[in-house]
Amino acid sequence: MSRTIMITGAAGGIGLAIARAFGDLGDKVVLADIDRNAAKLAAGTVSGPTLAVEIDVRNPASVEAAFAAGVEKFGQIDVVCANAGVSNMKRAVDLTVEDWNFNFDVNAKGVFLTNQAAVRHFLAHGIAGVIVNTASLAAKVGAPLLAHYSASKFAVLGWTQALAREHAKDGIRVNAVCPGFVKTGMQEREIAWEAELLGTTPEQVLKSYVDQTPLGRIETAEDVADVVTFLASNGARFMTGQGVNVTGGVYMG
Repeated sequence: MSRTIMITGAAGGIGLAIARAFGDLGDKVVLADIDRNAAKLAAGTVSGPTLAVEIDVRNPASVEAAFAAGVEKFGQIDVVCANAGVSNMKRAVDLTVEDWNFNFDVNAKGVFLTNQAAVRHFLAHGIAGVIVNTASLAAKVGAPLLAHYSASKFAVLGWTQALAREHAKDGIRVNAVCPGFVKTGMQEREIAWEAELLGTTPEQVLKSYVDQTPLGRIETAEDVADVVTFLASNGARFMTGQGVNVTGGVYMG
Protein backbone atom coordinates (compact mmCIF):
# COMPACT_ATOMS: atom_id res chain seq x y z
CA MET A 1 0.00 0.00 0.00
CA SER A 2 1.42 3.36 -1.03
CA ARG A 3 2.18 5.78 1.78
CA THR A 4 2.91 9.50 1.79
CA ILE A 5 6.34 10.48 3.09
CA MET A 6 7.31 14.04 4.07
CA ILE A 7 11.01 14.87 4.25
CA THR A 8 12.52 18.16 5.38
CA GLY A 9 15.84 19.32 3.98
CA ALA A 10 15.00 17.22 0.93
CA ALA A 11 16.64 19.25 -1.83
CA GLY A 12 20.02 17.54 -1.49
CA GLY A 13 22.32 15.32 0.52
CA ILE A 14 20.77 12.80 2.89
CA GLY A 15 17.28 14.26 2.45
CA LEU A 16 17.27 13.72 -1.30
CA ALA A 17 18.66 10.21 -0.92
CA ILE A 18 15.80 9.45 1.50
CA ALA A 19 13.26 10.87 -0.96
CA ARG A 20 14.62 8.75 -3.80
CA ALA A 21 14.66 5.62 -1.65
CA PHE A 22 10.99 6.02 -0.70
CA GLY A 23 10.07 6.89 -4.28
CA ASP A 24 11.71 3.68 -5.46
CA LEU A 25 9.50 1.80 -2.98
CA GLY A 26 6.39 3.23 -4.66
CA ASP A 27 5.59 5.82 -2.01
CA LYS A 28 4.37 9.37 -2.61
CA VAL A 29 6.95 11.91 -1.50
CA VAL A 30 6.68 15.48 -0.24
CA LEU A 31 10.06 17.17 -0.60
CA ALA A 32 10.17 20.10 1.82
CA ASP A 33 13.07 22.52 1.80
CA ILE A 34 13.80 26.16 2.57
CA ASP A 35 14.71 26.48 -1.14
CA ARG A 36 11.54 25.49 -3.00
CA ASN A 37 13.17 25.82 -6.43
CA ALA A 38 15.89 23.38 -5.40
CA ALA A 39 13.22 21.07 -4.00
CA LYS A 40 11.36 21.18 -7.33
CA LEU A 41 14.52 20.24 -9.20
CA ALA A 42 15.19 17.45 -6.73
CA ALA A 43 11.62 16.16 -7.07
CA GLY A 44 12.29 15.59 -10.75
CA THR A 45 14.83 12.92 -9.79
CA VAL A 46 12.42 11.00 -7.54
CA SER A 47 10.26 8.17 -8.87
CA GLY A 48 6.48 8.36 -8.58
CA PRO A 49 4.17 11.14 -7.36
CA THR A 50 5.97 14.03 -5.67
CA LEU A 51 5.28 17.48 -4.30
CA ALA A 52 7.88 20.17 -3.63
CA VAL A 53 7.03 22.63 -0.86
CA GLU A 54 8.86 25.46 0.85
CA ILE A 55 9.49 25.06 4.57
CA ASP A 56 11.39 27.02 7.17
CA VAL A 57 11.57 24.53 10.03
CA ARG A 58 12.29 27.38 12.47
CA ASN A 59 8.88 28.91 11.80
CA PRO A 60 5.71 27.19 13.14
CA ALA A 61 3.47 28.79 10.51
CA SER A 62 5.77 27.63 7.71
CA VAL A 63 5.82 24.09 9.08
CA GLU A 64 2.03 23.99 9.34
CA ALA A 65 1.67 25.36 5.81
CA ALA A 66 3.98 22.68 4.43
CA PHE A 67 1.98 19.94 6.13
CA ALA A 68 -1.27 21.45 4.86
CA ALA A 69 0.08 21.45 1.30
CA GLY A 70 1.08 17.80 1.58
CA VAL A 71 -2.32 16.81 2.96
CA GLU A 72 -4.13 18.79 0.27
CA LYS A 73 -2.15 17.01 -2.44
CA PHE A 74 -2.11 13.45 -1.11
CA GLY A 75 -4.86 13.27 1.54
CA GLN A 76 -2.67 12.38 4.50
CA ILE A 77 0.95 11.99 5.60
CA ASP A 78 2.08 8.67 7.01
CA VAL A 79 5.81 9.09 7.59
CA VAL A 80 7.75 12.23 8.50
CA CYS A 81 11.53 12.47 8.22
CA ALA A 82 12.81 15.53 10.08
CA ASN A 83 16.12 15.80 8.30
CA ALA A 84 16.81 19.52 7.85
CA GLY A 85 20.07 20.47 9.53
CA VAL A 86 22.92 22.98 9.55
CA SER A 87 26.42 23.22 10.93
CA ASN A 88 29.35 25.54 11.29
CA MET A 89 32.69 24.86 12.90
CA LYS A 90 34.66 26.76 15.54
CA ARG A 91 36.58 26.11 18.72
CA ALA A 92 34.21 26.10 21.67
CA VAL A 93 35.80 29.17 23.25
CA ASP A 94 35.25 31.13 20.03
CA LEU A 95 31.57 30.31 19.60
CA THR A 96 29.12 33.19 19.57
CA VAL A 97 25.52 33.26 20.67
CA GLU A 98 24.65 33.55 17.00
CA ASP A 99 26.55 30.32 16.23
CA TRP A 100 24.73 28.54 19.05
CA ASN A 101 21.30 29.81 18.01
CA PHE A 102 21.90 29.02 14.33
CA ASN A 103 22.49 25.35 15.13
CA PHE A 104 19.78 24.99 17.77
CA ASP A 105 17.13 26.85 15.76
CA VAL A 106 17.35 24.43 12.84
CA ASN A 107 18.68 21.20 14.32
CA ALA A 108 16.71 21.11 17.58
CA LYS A 109 13.82 23.57 17.29
CA GLY A 110 13.23 22.47 13.68
CA VAL A 111 12.89 18.84 14.73
CA PHE A 112 10.60 19.84 17.60
CA LEU A 113 8.25 21.83 15.35
CA THR A 114 8.24 19.25 12.55
CA ASN A 115 7.60 16.36 14.93
CA GLN A 116 4.91 18.26 16.79
CA ALA A 117 3.05 18.98 13.55
CA ALA A 118 3.43 15.33 12.54
CA VAL A 119 2.02 13.98 15.81
CA ARG A 120 -0.90 16.40 15.70
CA HIS A 121 -1.68 15.21 12.16
CA PHE A 122 -1.39 11.55 13.11
CA LEU A 123 -3.65 11.95 16.14
CA ALA A 124 -6.25 14.00 14.27
CA HIS A 125 -6.56 11.36 11.55
CA GLY A 126 -6.05 8.20 13.60
CA ILE A 127 -2.80 7.35 11.81
CA ALA A 128 -0.25 5.01 13.37
CA GLY A 129 2.44 7.20 11.89
CA VAL A 130 6.21 7.01 11.86
CA ILE A 131 8.77 9.73 12.55
CA VAL A 132 12.45 9.39 11.74
CA ASN A 133 14.73 12.20 12.90
CA THR A 134 18.21 12.81 11.56
CA ALA A 135 20.59 13.08 14.49
CA SER A 136 24.33 12.40 14.10
CA LEU A 137 27.39 10.54 15.30
CA ALA A 138 27.91 13.85 17.13
CA ALA A 139 24.76 13.05 19.11
CA LYS A 140 26.55 10.07 20.66
CA VAL A 141 30.08 11.44 21.08
CA GLY A 142 30.88 15.13 21.51
CA ALA A 143 32.70 16.35 18.42
CA PRO A 144 35.64 18.75 18.78
CA LEU A 145 35.11 21.99 16.85
CA LEU A 146 31.39 21.12 16.72
CA ALA A 147 30.42 21.50 20.39
CA HIS A 148 27.29 23.53 19.61
CA TYR A 149 26.31 21.16 16.79
CA SER A 150 26.83 18.16 19.10
CA ALA A 151 24.68 19.77 21.77
CA SER A 152 21.87 20.36 19.28
CA LYS A 153 22.02 16.76 18.08
CA PHE A 154 22.11 15.36 21.64
CA ALA A 155 18.90 17.36 22.09
CA VAL A 156 17.40 15.57 19.09
CA LEU A 157 18.02 12.18 20.72
CA GLY A 158 16.52 13.25 24.05
CA TRP A 159 13.46 14.62 22.30
CA THR A 160 13.14 11.46 20.17
CA GLN A 161 13.14 9.21 23.23
CA ALA A 162 10.64 11.33 25.17
CA LEU A 163 8.25 11.68 22.24
CA ALA A 164 8.45 7.94 21.56
CA ARG A 165 7.48 7.17 25.16
CA GLU A 166 4.58 9.64 25.14
CA HIS A 167 2.99 8.38 21.95
CA ALA A 168 3.74 4.66 21.86
CA LYS A 169 0.21 4.13 23.17
CA ASP A 170 -1.09 5.86 20.03
CA GLY A 171 0.79 3.50 17.73
CA ILE A 172 3.18 6.27 16.71
CA ARG A 173 6.83 5.23 16.43
CA VAL A 174 9.66 7.78 16.74
CA ASN A 175 13.27 6.90 15.98
CA ALA A 176 16.43 8.67 14.90
CA VAL A 177 19.37 7.84 12.66
CA CYS A 178 22.89 8.84 13.65
CA PRO A 179 25.04 9.10 10.53
CA GLY A 180 28.83 9.34 10.64
CA PHE A 181 31.12 10.91 8.06
CA VAL A 182 28.68 11.27 5.15
CA LYS A 183 29.73 12.60 1.75
CA THR A 184 27.47 15.64 1.31
CA GLY A 185 27.81 19.33 0.63
CA MET A 186 27.79 19.88 4.39
CA GLN A 187 30.76 17.53 4.78
CA GLU A 188 32.70 19.38 2.08
CA ARG A 189 32.27 22.63 3.99
CA GLU A 190 33.24 21.00 7.28
CA ILE A 191 36.38 19.48 5.78
CA ALA A 192 37.50 22.91 4.61
CA TRP A 193 36.73 24.49 8.00
CA GLU A 194 38.49 21.72 9.92
CA ALA A 195 41.58 21.90 7.73
CA GLU A 196 41.84 25.63 8.30
CA LEU A 197 41.30 25.37 12.06
CA LEU A 198 43.83 22.56 12.47
CA GLY A 199 46.38 23.92 10.03
CA THR A 200 46.27 20.89 7.76
CA THR A 201 44.89 20.04 4.32
CA PRO A 202 41.40 18.95 3.28
CA GLU A 203 42.94 15.74 1.95
CA GLN A 204 44.39 14.93 5.37
CA VAL A 205 41.09 15.65 7.09
CA LEU A 206 39.26 13.36 4.68
CA LYS A 207 41.86 10.64 5.23
CA SER A 208 41.35 10.96 8.98
CA TYR A 209 37.63 10.32 8.51
CA VAL A 210 38.33 7.13 6.56
CA ASP A 211 40.98 6.04 9.08
CA GLN A 212 38.41 6.38 11.90
CA THR A 213 35.87 4.21 10.03
CA PRO A 214 36.33 0.45 10.52
CA LEU A 215 34.44 -0.32 7.30
CA GLY A 216 37.10 1.69 5.53
CA ARG A 217 35.30 4.23 3.39
CA ILE A 218 33.36 7.47 3.50
CA GLU A 219 29.66 6.97 4.13
CA THR A 220 27.15 7.76 1.39
CA ALA A 221 23.76 9.40 1.75
CA GLU A 222 22.26 6.19 0.41
CA ASP A 223 23.75 4.26 3.35
CA VAL A 224 21.63 6.44 5.62
CA ALA A 225 18.53 6.40 3.42
CA ASP A 226 18.35 2.61 3.45
CA VAL A 227 18.23 2.61 7.26
CA VAL A 228 15.55 5.32 7.25
CA THR A 229 13.31 3.30 4.93
CA PHE A 230 13.80 0.28 7.20
CA LEU A 231 12.80 2.28 10.29
CA ALA A 232 9.66 3.39 8.47
CA SER A 233 8.82 -0.17 7.45
CA ASN A 234 6.88 -2.95 9.15
CA GLY A 235 10.21 -4.66 9.67
CA ALA A 236 10.91 -2.10 12.39
CA ARG A 237 7.42 -2.35 13.88
CA PHE A 238 8.79 -3.05 17.40
CA MET A 239 11.42 -0.30 17.37
CA THR A 240 10.80 3.09 18.92
CA GLY A 241 12.89 5.65 20.80
CA GLN A 242 16.10 4.45 19.18
CA GLY A 243 19.11 6.41 17.94
CA VAL A 244 20.39 4.01 15.30
CA ASN A 245 24.09 4.31 14.49
CA VAL A 246 24.88 4.39 10.76
CA THR A 247 28.56 5.16 11.08
CA GLY A 248 30.49 2.30 9.50
CA GLY A 249 31.63 1.36 12.98
CA VAL A 250 33.04 4.73 14.07
CA TYR A 251 30.79 4.48 17.13
CA MET A 252 29.54 1.14 18.42
CA GLY A 253 27.83 2.06 21.69
